[in-house]
Amino acid sequence: MSQPRTYSRYTIAASQLLGQQIRLGRKRRKWTAHALAERAGISRSTLQKIESGDMGVAIGLVFEVAALVGVRLFDADSTELNRQISHTSEVLALLPKHTHPDRQEVEDDF
Repeated sequence: MSQPRTYSRYTIAASQLLGQQIRLGRKRRKWTAHALAERAGISRSTLQKIESGDMGVAIGLVFEVAALVGVRLFDADSTELNRQISHTSEVLALLPKHTHPDRQEVEDDF
């Protein structure tokens, strides 16, 4: 049996904050959990996991629910997000495809 995945405190806090922002967005729109789950094409229990910050939910589902309730990811609108994606792709194209750890010098002074 595999060990459960552990996460840093920062990651857990970020997940909890995103879940709370999603819940806040849903409540501001006066949507029930059932209504949002239906719109997102997920079960109500999955939505409850997202809103509680459960780390086991697929990131694509979390992002989709966040978008539905108006939670801005990366603090950017869609135009800015696309610009950042393009810029990052250009930078990545300039970098090597593979990375290798630095080689340690062999100390052969006996």
